[in-house]
Amino acid sequence: MFTLTEVASLNDIQPTYRILKPWWDVFMDYLGLVMLMLAIFAMTMQITKDQVACLPCLEEPGDTSGAKPNSFTQQSAQKAASTAATVATPLPLVTKDLPDEVAHEIHVTHQHTAVFAESYANQPQPTGVRTNLDYQQYIFINQICYHVALPWYSKYFPYLTLIHTIVLMVSSNFWFKYPKTSSKIEHFVSILGRCFESPWTTKALSETACEDSEENKQRLTGTSSAPKQVSLEGKDDGTNVNSSTPMLGVKFSADKPIAEVPSSMTILDKKDGEQAKALFEKVRKFRAHVEDSDFIYKLYVAQTVVKTVKFILILSYTSTFLAKINFKHDCEPDIKQLTGYSKFFCTHNMAFMLNKLLISYMALILIYGMACLYSLFWVFRRPLKEYSFEKVREESSFSDIPDVKNDFAFLLHMVDQYDQLYSKRFGVFLSEVSENKLREISLNHEWTFEKLRQLVTRNALDQQELHLFMLSGLPNAVFDLTDLEVLKLELIPEVRFSAKVSQMTSLLELHLCHCPAKVEQTGFAFLRDHLRCLHVKFTDVAEIPAWVYLLRSLRELNLIGNLSSENNKMIGLESMRDLRHLKTLCLKSNLTKMPTNITELSPHLIKLVVHNDGTKLVVLNSLKKMTNLIELELHTCELERIPHAIFSLTNLQELDLKSNNIRTIEEIISFQHLKRLTCLKLWHNKIITIPSSIGQVKSLESLHLSHNKLETLPPALFTLPKLRYLDVGHNSISVLPPDVGLLHNLQHFAINSNKLEALPKPLFRCNKLKALCLGNNALTVLPETVGQLVQLTQLELRGNCLDRLPVQLGNCRLLRKSGLVVEDHLFDALPVEVKENFSRETNASFTSGL
Repeated sequence: MFTLTEVASLNDIQPTYRILKPWWDVFMDYLGLVMLMLAIFAMTMQITKDQVACLPCLEEPGDTSGAKPNSFTQQSAQKAASTAATVATPLPLVTKDLPDEVAHEIHVTHQHTAVFAESYANQPQPTGVRTNLDYQQYIFINQICYHVALPWYSKYFPYLTLIHTIVLMVSSNFWFKYPKTSSKIEHFVSILGRCFESPWTTKALSETACEDSEENKQRLTGTSSAPKQVSLEGKDDGTNVNSSTPMLGVKFSADKPIAEVPSSMTILDKKDGEQAKALFEKVRKFRAHVEDSDFIYKLYVAQTVVKTVKFILILSYTSTFLAKINFKHDCEPDIKQLTGYSKFFCTHNMAFMLNKLLISYMALILIYGMACLYSLFWVFRRPLKEYSFEKVREESSFSDIPDVKNDFAFLLHMVDQYDQLYSKRFGVFLSEVSENKLREISLNHEWTFEKLRQLVTRNALDQQELHLFMLSGLPNAVFDLTDLEVLKLELIPEVRFSAKVSQMTSLLELHLCHCPAKVEQTGFAFLRDHLRCLHVKFTDVAEIPAWVYLLRSLRELNLIGNLSSENNKMIGLESMRDLRHLKTLCLKSNLTKMPTNITELSPHLIKLVVHNDGTKLVVLNSLKKMTNLIELELHTCELERIPHAIFSLTNLQELDLKSNNIRTIEEIISFQHLKRLTCLKLWHNKIITIPSSIGQVKSLESLHLSHNKLETLPPALFTLPKLRYLDVGHNSISVLPPDVGLLHNLQHFAINSNKLEALPKPLFRCNKLKALCLGNNALTVLPETVGQLVQLTQLELRGNCLDRLPVQLGNCRLLRKSGLVVEDHLFDALPVEVKENFSRETNASFTSGL
């Protein structure tokens, strides 16, 4: 797992890892380095200078096993005797012819030599085996006694010291190298360093300091004022502002405006902004990856325990050998046959040095162990698997910094031991408020006024409209589009209407599609008095902004999302009583019953739309109270019959029951009591027959019965005097009754996609017809009387079995080629003058239009 290079530099951890090493780990690293140096020094000394010097011990008097004299000692004795004899020669015979001074020197020398010869001759004769290797014998004896007499700890202490030191150093840095932790630690250190050095961190903290200083200044000068509170309980002149507001309650709290900061604070290089965004994403993913386990914490505890056990083990067995490192040793090697001696007295020249080094090593180990014990005390005394940013939240404006746990918390605790400033700056990237501020700055740099102006278009109502899709927030430049009338915001996670929205004096319609929106107090006051139409699309009812129910000038409200019966109590529709001018309410949801509180709107609501997305709407009794209702749409509500509650809506003018399961409409006779009903839409149902009582609804002007299962049309249908629009397309009608000619006011007639084989001639007496849809039938002939329809502008014939078109079709002066839907070969078969007449009339109409 560890290469030789790594082992050699275990104490030289990368500088970036130092932020995860508390003071005790750093101290132990230095102790390990000192112990490593001590081991290397002891090894060097032992390798180069360690040896023993041995001398033979004299035999005791009773010992008869003494060594025999050898030839070398006998020759020495003989030489000593001859020397003594020579010295005994008379001196005058030698010096009688020499000068006096020389003779005196020779005389003195002769005396000294005689004394030496006599003393040498009197020495005891040595014993031992005869050999010429006495020097080599001592070397041999020293080596034998080094391995026999010395304790093993004196010989291997430096090597054990090196091994122990390496083990301790490995244990100290094991969590930096273990594969399951090293990647996380490396990632964390990398992110932490970037967060610390990021320009956004400095700007965010500087902005906080700026805000704090501004608040302190206001507090000292006394200029700060409490937010104005206005009652919502039926008064027209204000809004109740409270510090804590339920999301869907009766009260509303406007968010405090953000303190203005110097422009230099909000200027951020684009590259720095992108890097900061990437850091937010990295921190989010790293937190999700690390916070779900505590493996790093357990590994650190394990390696600390290993170091503590190792310290106890080293200290316990080393202390027993400390007293055995001596300078003097007795050695009895089995080499008497070689030297003649069985016992030797040896001295260990490194004993004193090794003893001092061992004492030093034990002192270092003791200090190291105390640091290990303190580390264990710190680990188990504090809840290191939980980390709170409470102090950071108090010192900064980022009160939303979350507390973390497990390995993420442990790493932050370790960082705090190095420098608490790291975790403070790191906390900036855990705050959603900080991230939103960064997004706001980047957004405002990217979406300038000129760019937004290019996106403004004209809608079908000739209104200036701006549609913003999937932005990180709402650009401030939007508020400078003072002539904007319709603003559509879709999939924008953070929308904030500041006080600058009051500049948009032309704004009448607002769309919020999956956009949680907040509004400041001043901005809300403007929207409350000026906004006329609001569309809110949501997933959960809690996403509906609370201030929506307080827009007292609102005329139209569209709510699209989950409003099931389980959530009806949460909808807060009771607050709609404050929408005093609301005329249209559209609910596109999955209701099982009409919310009872919706009747609060009954005095002023004139249009109600419910698109129920296939969920069966059972209870509709609350509709009876909505007597002022003019338009009612109940789409996809799984209705099987026309609800009786509808017959109480005496002011109803238009009823749309599209896409239900209605099979019979026998109740249609009750519509005669709805004197103002002019439009009835029963399309996309399963109606088989139309009862004759349809003729009693004399007020009908528009009837939609397409996409049903009709096979015949009752004659009573054609007795409706005011009927102008009749659509019975996409049915199974095979015969069109001649009574259709009684509809003198008929202007639009659609019977396409049926089974008609022929058209009755009375049909062409309806000379007010402007649109006639006959496509996808089985017609073989188009009567020549079609020329009587002089007001016809649209004629659909495609999908029939026609062989030709009558020439009289040219009498339809208002019919243009674009309004004639027919196969090309039939149109080409018309006379040239007829085709030219269509083209000429088109040009003439175009000219007259100009």
